[in-house]
Amino acid sequence: MVIKVFLASSSGSTAIKKKQQDVVAFLEALKVDYTQLDIACNEDNRMWMRQNVPAAKKPANGIPLPPQIFNEESYCGDYETFFDAKEDNSVYAFLGLPPPPGSKEAVQADRAHIVENGTHAEETNAEGNLDDSSEVPVDARNGDAHGDEEEGEGGEEGEVAEGETADDEVVEEETAGDEAPTEEEEEEDAVEDEVTEDTAHAEEEEEQEEADDDREEEELRQLEEEEAE
Repeated sequence: MVIKVFLASSSGSTAIKKKQQDVVAFLEALKVDYTQLDIACNEDNRMWMRQNVPAAKKPANGIPLPPQIFNEESYCGDYETFFDAKEDNSVYAFLGLPPPPGSKEAVQADRAHIVENGTHAEETNAEGNLDDSSEVPVDARNGDAHGDEEEGEGGEEGEVAEGETADDEVVEEETAGDEAPTEEEEEEDAVEDEVTEDTAHAEEEEEQEEADDDREEEELRQLEEEEAE
């Protein structure tokens, strides 16, 4: 599956350019296979994008602005929905792609699966099957063959073994919680920090660029009228 990103290479809007750069930079950082399709220089690309953006996702004037993102023929969303997915660590789900093993999104999906369906198989096995060390000694199960004294010693050994097993389980749980982040998670965090800074700067300028967006839409409408003539 190839991700399609519809862009306008000759857009006069600074805000649109920043949004397009944000999407492309993040996809490249994640090493996602994608294709850029220019709507400014290719009429077929522009018409295809406009026809395939759902009506509910189009603005009031009916002309969707770039960037628009598709997975093959399936619509993923515009910049706003892409940004929300990035903030929620759900970009792969937004793109309709499976997250790579070890990524932050894969870890979150695994945790959600555990919450929904119960504990890990390993944990269930540990709870469901008694450890050999916690079993009652054979002598104690077979009666008083060796006397009350030996039975008492066997019972104490069983209690000690059970205590050691419980301590081992606690240590394993604490160790699992202290695992260091993977290289992929560290790389994703670094990418997100860098892109978030650029996005914050773009948002500050976006209000100042609203007039440019209106002018861009007017230019697109005029261009369509000229082409129609």
